[in-house]
Amino acid sequence: MTEFKNTERELHFFRLRLSAVALFVLVCFGLLLSRFIWLQVYKHSDYASQADDNRVSVVPVVPNRGLILDRNGVVLARNFSAYTLEITPSKIRGELDAIIDDLATLVEIAPKDRKRFRKLLEESKNFESTPIRTRLSDEEVARFTAQRYRFPGVDIQARLFRQYPLGQVASHVIGYIGRISQKDSEGIAERDDDANYSGTDYIGKEGLEKSYEKKLHGTTGYEEVEVTAGGRAVRTLSRTAATPGSNLILSIDIELQKVVEEAFGDRRGALIAIEPATGDILAYVSMPTFDPNLFVEGIDQQSWDALNTSLDKPLVNRPLSGSYPPGSTFKPFMALAALELGRRTPSSAISDPGYYYFGGHKFNDDKPGGHGTVDMYKSIVVSCDTYYYTLASELGVDAIHDFMKPFGFGQLTGIDLEHEKRGLLPSTAWKRAAYKTPPQQKWYAGETISLGIGQGYNAFTPLQMAHAVANLANDGVVMKPHLVKILENGMTRERTPTVAKESYRINLKQKNLDFIKEAMAGVAREGTSARVFAGTEYISAGKTGTAQVVGIKKGDKYDAKRVAERLRDNALYIGFAPADKPRIAIAIVVENGGFGAEAAAPIVRKAFDYYLLHKRPAGSKSDVPAADEAGAEARSAAELKAEAESVGGPRPGAETQGNQE
Repeated sequence: MTEFKNTERELHFFRLRLSAVALFVLVCFGLLLSRFIWLQVYKHSDYASQADDNRVSVVPVVPNRGLILDRNGVVLARNFSAYTLEITPSKIRGELDAIIDDLATLVEIAPKDRKRFRKLLEESKNFESTPIRTRLSDEEVARFTAQRYRFPGVDIQARLFRQYPLGQVASHVIGYIGRISQKDSEGIAERDDDANYSGTDYIGKEGLEKSYEKKLHGTTGYEEVEVTAGGRAVRTLSRTAATPGSNLILSIDIELQKVVEEAFGDRRGALIAIEPATGDILAYVSMPTFDPNLFVEGIDQQSWDALNTSLDKPLVNRPLSGSYPPGSTFKPFMALAALELGRRTPSSAISDPGYYYFGGHKFNDDKPGGHGTVDMYKSIVVSCDTYYYTLASELGVDAIHDFMKPFGFGQLTGIDLEHEKRGLLPSTAWKRAAYKTPPQQKWYAGETISLGIGQGYNAFTPLQMAHAVANLANDGVVMKPHLVKILENGMTRERTPTVAKESYRINLKQKNLDFIKEAMAGVAREGTSARVFAGTEYISAGKTGTAQVVGIKKGDKYDAKRVAERLRDNALYIGFAPADKPRIAIAIVVENGGFGAEAAAPIVRKAFDYYLLHKRPAGSKSDVPAADEAGAEARSAAELKAEAESVGGPRPGAETQGNQE
C-alpha cells in the first residue's frame, strides 16, 4: 500500500513537471510565433528594404566636368582619364607606412607623393579612398594588378583629371580646381548639394572654375549594383546617367591674350581689353602669372613657397583686386566733366607757368616753365597738369565724384569672377565714414587739387579703368563686363548667350563726347604717345599716364635712377581703336614702369595691331593648339573603370610732383 502511494505521488509530480515543461514550450513557441508574425507581417517592408540595401549597392556616377574654351574654340581647360593608386585606411591590414613601402617596390612613390597623401588623409574620413599616386602608367598598373592580392584596402581607380593645356596663359581668368577640403564640404552642405557631390573629389577653387562651379560640375548619376556578401559586384540593376557640366565659351581671344602676356615679359602689371559695344572682355592679363596645373592634385610645398613668397606676387589677380591711382588717364574724364557741368568750354584757356599755388602749397607741372597758353584740347594732348589742378579746384570733390561714378570708377563692375575690389572714388561723405576724429573727417580744399591729375585718394582697379574707357568709347552706353559669352549644354550642345543688354546710359552730349575722343586721338597722333603709334593703319585714341607710388619730399625732383625699382612710378595707358568706330578699348598698368608712353603704350600698340590687323610682334610665339586638336577628350572614367575596375596708391604729401608722360 505504501509503495502504491509513493508511485502515485511520483506520477503526480511527473505530470506537474511535464505540464510545466509543456507550458514553457508552448510559451516559447508562442513567443517565436509572435516574433515571426511581427517580423514577417508588421516589419516585413522595413527588413525587406534593409536586406535589399545589403544586396544592392548604390554607386555614384561622377559627371564629366564642362570644358572652358576661348571665343574661337581653343580649349583652355579640359579633362583626361587616368588611373590612380588609392588606399582605404579602414580596410588595410598592417601598418600603413609598411604597406606604402611595399607598394613603392611596385609603383614609384616619391617623397612628395607621401607628403600629399598624408595631407589628404588628414582632411578625409578614415573609410574614404585616398590617392597616393595619380596618373599611373600601363606598366605600373600591370605590376600592381599582378600583386593585388597582397594589398587589401589598396586598389586602382579610373579617374577624370583636369588639365590646362596652355599652362600659365590666362591662368587668373581660368583659375583651377583642387581636391574638396573640409571648408568646401561645409559650403556644399550649406547649399544642400551633398548628393550632387557624392563621389566627386574636386571643386573649383579660383577664377571661372570657381565662379561657374555649379554649371561646370553637372549632375551626378547613380548605378544600382547587386553585390555578394563579400562586396563583389554581380550585375548592374539600374542606371541613372550623369549629366555632364556645361561648357563655358569665353569672350577671351586667347591669341590676343598671348600677345599681351609676351609683350609684358618679366614686368608686373595688368591689362584689360574690352569690346565696347558688348562688354566682351577680349584679354584679361595679370602679370606675372602661374601654372594652374600645379594645384589640381595639391601643390607641393616647394612650388607653393615659390609662388606665395615671391615679391612679384604671381597669385594676386591684379585686374580684379589691384588698386592704382589712374594718373593722367583720368584727365579726359575730368575734361568731359567740365564740359558737361558747364565749367569750361573747349576754347577756355589758362596760362601755365609750370606750377599752381593753392593755400601756400605748390603743385608742380611736369614741364619746368609750363606749357604756355593751354586750352582743353592741348591740355589732353600734352597732358598739362596745371590745367587740371585749376579745374579740380573749380569743380570740387563731390562734383568730381558724382560725375565719375556712372563711368564705373570706384564701383563694382559685376564681372563674373569672385572677390572683385571696389577701389576708391573719394568724396566728403566717404571721408566722414572712413575716419574717426573730426579733423581727419574734414575734407580740405587742398586735397581736391591732386584728384584732377588722378592722384590723391583716387585708387581704381585696372578693370574699372578699362570699363570706364569702354563706356566713353561707347558714347555713354554702359555694358556689363563679362568673361563667359556662351553656356553650351554638355549633352545637346545647345548654346545660351549670357551677354546681358545694356546696363544703363550716361546722359552725355554727343558733341562733348566727340570733342574728348578727338583730343584723345590727338594724343596718339601728335601728343605724348605719337611716337608709339606712328605709322599705324588705323586711327587710335588714348591717354598716357604716370602715377606716383611714393610721395617725394618738398624741393626734391623725381629721378627714377635714384629710386628703388619697386618704388618707381607706375606707367598707365587707356585707349580705344579705331577712334571713329571702336572695336576694342584697353586699360593697362605697368607697375614701376615709369612713363606711360615708354612702358605702357607700346604694349597697347601690339594689342591693337594684333586684334585689328592680325599682325604679330616680331619673334612672337605661336604655340596655341588648334581647336580641333586641343578639344579632343580622352576616354571617360566610366570606360576606364570598366576596363580596370595689392598694390595701393600714394597719398598727398608735402609737395605734389606733376605727372611725366
